[in-house]
Amino acid sequence: MNVTVFEALKWASSFLKKQNRDENAGEIYLRHLLDMSRSQLLAEQRMEISAEKWEEFQQGVRSHADGVPIQHIIGFEEFYGRTFLVNEHVLIPRPETEELIYYGLEKMKRLFPRGGSLRAADIGTGSGAIAITLKLESTAWPVEMMAVDISEEALCVAKENSQRLGAEVSFYQGDLLKPLMDDGVKLDIMLSNPPYIPLGDRETMSEVVVDHEPQLALFGGEDGYDLYRRFMDELPSVMNDAFLIGFEVGAGQGETVADMLRETFPEAETEVVFDINGKDRMVFCCKG
Repeated sequence: MNVTVFEALKWASSFLKKQNRDENAGEIYLRHLLDMSRSQLLAEQRMEISAEKWEEFQQGVRSHADGVPIQHIIGFEEFYGRTFLVNEHVLIPRPETEELIYYGLEKMKRLFPRGGSLRAADIGTGSGAIAITLKLESTAWPVEMMAVDISEEALCVAKENSQRLGAEVSFYQGDLLKPLMDDGVKLDIMLSNPPYIPLGDRETMSEVVVDHEPQLALFGGEDGYDLYRRFMDELPSVMNDAFLIGFEVGAGQGETVADMLRETFPEAETEVVFDINGKDRMVFCCKG
């Protein structure tokens, strides 16, 4: 007799809990294998799974228990209602970054007149999630979107995502803002989710993250602020007179990054924005 959806999910949840892994990973993987939405899967709890799919499901769940991110097993992550390809060369897009884009769009509405063309950049683009989403969501303005990453492998993933999702983005390989500075580019908008984890935190982090996501995209030096300091040196030469800068930060880093921006742009308005969980995960700097 074949295993049912309910039995498969129950086994996966129990097995992953014992391994101190995300219990919901089994549901994500089974939805992928059966090509079902969450509501479809939950409505088909009594449906039997073929022996072949059950075997494949067990293998995937065991791989996740061994530390492989479920997103790498299925090859993608959902972000802002779209599907982004991911692999070991890019950071897996996270819900906090969706909020960076949401609040960035809200501030764009207040700062820039509708219909006027804008030039925006995503620095440290990884999978391209920020650049592609901002381009596709900025329907009120024609936005010339640029994305920079130091990793050639990451840019390959980002380019594939932009083609799949139909987003016109110009990609640059290089370190932070340097490729744009070299081209004399001036920006209206700059969003970034730079590496911000202090090196000392590595010991306490899950191997799912440390062993499978790019170190280059995770760690920001001894105190986590190395990249933000470098941004402060480079941003004044690329931002237009009216601008919007938005950073994702680690919880507890908001005021420090905000102070850096206030010192760099004393005439601008800088604020820390808290995410849906009440953590200081975004800092915005605006000048009209």
